[in-house]
Amino acid sequence: MDTPLDFSGKVVLVTGGGKGVGRGITERFLSAGAEVMVCGRSEPETLPQAQGRQAAFTACDVRDFEQVEACVAATVQRFGRLDILVNNAGGAPYADAATASPRFSESIIRLNLIAPLNFSQVANRQMQQQESGGSIINIASVSTIRPSPGTAAYGAAKAGLVNLGTSLAVEWAPKVRVNAVIAGLVRTEQSHLHYGDEAGIAAVGATIPLERMALPGDIGDACLFLASPLASYISGASIAVHGGGEKPAFLDAANAGSTE
Repeated sequence: MDTPLDFSGKVVLVTGGGKGVGRGITERFLSAGAEVMVCGRSEPETLPQAQGRQAAFTACDVRDFEQVEACVAATVQRFGRLDILVNNAGGAPYADAATASPRFSESIIRLNLIAPLNFSQVANRQMQQQESGGSIINIASVSTIRPSPGTAAYGAAKAGLVNLGTSLAVEWAPKVRVNAVIAGLVRTEQSHLHYGDEAGIAAVGATIPLERMALPGDIGDACLFLASPLASYISGASIAVHGGGEKPAFLDAANAGSTE
């Protein structure tokens, strides 16, 4: 690399990299010169592009171990190596923990914890064979570090994902570094489904100290850093990219009380 953030000659695999946060991550790596493979259950209408370069796509249900193996194999076959894995695919619909079925809860944990573990394991096999090793980045959530009402299983799985990374960082060192990005609220093409119109999105953003929701590229920038030589001594760590977090509710209550 000529500069720390020049990823020319590097190969990146981003799970769920065709939309939302994953698309932003993919575009950042493309802009930095990397070859990028994205995977998902179905190919997006348009593949991510940046700087006149386009990501490749391979179909993969990340919950299926055989498909995970095939996805990594397809990446190596096409590009000859695998330097960076970003475990981005995940998510969960709202569900009341009191009534959620065991099958539902198990599916959420499988998607958000077991799938990244399986992907990491298969990627590690390849990275350990490479002189330069590799880097694995797990995309976690603020649900890791605060209550997650309505998505309890998701929050627990993401917390497990962060802890998993600390263990893998020890087991797979020194060849492979493993880190996590704890992402806050991110504005994507689906934000209106959760927060309503622009006024609703702005109101949510106003609750964040930096007064806006993250953009997918903000998460991508953190991934670039963690995968770069600038982070060569960072492993088993978590970086919170949440705009300062959430303002404590007691402050608003106290301010309201002082004006009465």
